[in-house]
Amino acid sequence: MFAGGGVLAHCEGTSTTLSADSVAWFAGVKRFDMIGQRNIVHIRDTTLTLDATTATYYLAQERLEAHRNVVAVNRTTGTVLRGPNLTYYRAAPGIRDTIEMYSSGRPTIDYHATADSGEPYVIVADRVRFKGNDKMWGGGRVTIDRSDFAAQGDSMQLDQPAGFGVLVGKPAMEGKGARPYKLTGTRIELGLAGRELRRVKALGDGVATGSDWRLTADTIDLRLERRKLQRAFAWGPKDSVRSRAVSTTTTIRADSLALDLPDEVLTEARAFGHAFSTSKKDSTKNADMDWIAGDSLIARWTQVPDSASAPKTKLHELISRNNARALTHVQSEHDTAGPSINYSRGTVIRIVMKGDKVDTVTVTGHADGVQLEHRPPAPDTTKHPTPTPPNR
Repeated sequence: MFAGGGVLAHCEGTSTTLSADSVAWFAGVKRFDMIGQRNIVHIRDTTLTLDATTATYYLAQERLEAHRNVVAVNRTTGTVLRGPNLTYYRAAPGIRDTIEMYSSGRPTIDYHATADSGEPYVIVADRVRFKGNDKMWGGGRVTIDRSDFAAQGDSMQLDQPAGFGVLVGKPAMEGKGARPYKLTGTRIELGLAGRELRRVKALGDGVATGSDWRLTADTIDLRLERRKLQRAFAWGPKDSVRSRAVSTTTTIRADSLALDLPDEVLTEARAFGHAFSTSKKDSTKNADMDWIAGDSLIARWTQVPDSASAPKTKLHELISRNNARALTHVQSEHDTAGPSINYSRGTVIRIVMKGDKVDTVTVTGHADGVQLEHRPPAPDTTKHPTPTPPNR
């Protein structure tokens, strides 16, 4: 059976409708072809609306294949797919209980978790698969974009009911806020609450960077609220590279680390297990290096106003507990010869900074140490000694 000149039809016993310039029905194979020449093929199902240049429906399999200029809209969630082709498997009794869709040729998907006006995830991949309204997979140069973040990888999975997503194949995730950050690793997992991103976790060779900090560890776990980074955790097995946090002038190493970053501003770092931190007053190579160590360590930063730019993050305080040791350079206001060197041991050591310099060092519990004054300058051997007048 063939028909042309503009065809309108509906499936008997259902609410499915279609329109096309011409159609053909092949009863022997139960195949229905739809062709759009002047006007596109338009199909409206209970779960999907679809536009395309050509479409073929296989009745026995409840399968629809669409090609060229495909636009498909999930009527339940509002998710939109645009691409060169789509294979759609309808839910039908005795065949399958859940819809499935496949698309290749690098389609673009505006992905919604629910049919609301919220901002979608824009997903692009070489090929994608959907199952139901809330599960999808993508493969081949996958990108996920929204106004607050961007992610990429070779493959991805998204399971909305489980609140879970994963990226593999050189994955990377980047926050797009006023203080951008980036996370890379062997595998990146996403924690979702509805359509909001709450957690980003890198497993294997994790590296996280912010505007004024850098974190490296086997595993890095970032926590977000209101689409902004708030906390970061880093750890790894005993035989892996130790967790490491770096700011402009401070480095911290430990078995595990926890960073407080309210609204993406670094305020505190806590280090546990063989904690060791080095600091210097500026980022130059030859600056005097201070260090502090202990079983655990706390470092606190403050925001210092800067008339030329945004406020700068400055180290304010360091506290070491249990088996605490520290070596610091202390500059006296009344001594121009240079800073003295102080080595201290105790149960707790607290160092307070003033500007870029050590202001006070407080040691409590089994305290001892040594202080070395700055070596006086060497005599100038280029000067001739003043002659001594002869005795008369």
